[in-house]
Amino acid sequence: MKTFILLGFLLFMACFCFAQDTEAIKKVLDDQRLAWNRGDVESYMQGYWKSDSLMFIGHAAPVYGWRETLERYKKAYPDKSAMGELTFDILQIKVLDSSNAFVLGGWHLKREKDAPGGYFTLWFRKINGEWKIVCDHTS
Repeated sequence: MKTFILLGFLLFMACFCFAQDTEAIKKVLDDQRLAWNRGDVESYMQGYWKSDSLMFIGHAAPVYGWRETLERYKKAYPDKSAMGELTFDILQIKVLDSSNAFVLGGWHLKREKDAPGGYFTLWFRKINGEWKIVCDHTS
């Protein structure tokens, strides 16, 4: 009986922790959305791992490194009108363990002359107690 109580407690704690992690990941994405919609690419990039090992895969070849990813964003979106207004549709967040999570979602931009969008998969890793994107594949 004690074993079942202990197992139940551990299961409850694991679910509770994963729920907290899911909310923390949603906050990172919401902070990014708000920064983007202010036209603040530097703040948007705070959701990414500030490392040369960060990987971003878009429509062209992979980009490695935080600084290189920032420069890619600045080149592709030089001003607020090019950035438009960003929204996300989060389709799935899977916390894989205490330090890794997978996110699948859609992105949409509303701009004056068009409304591009696509999908993304993100690998989040908990680094120094904070969830950061370590790999972003966006189409």
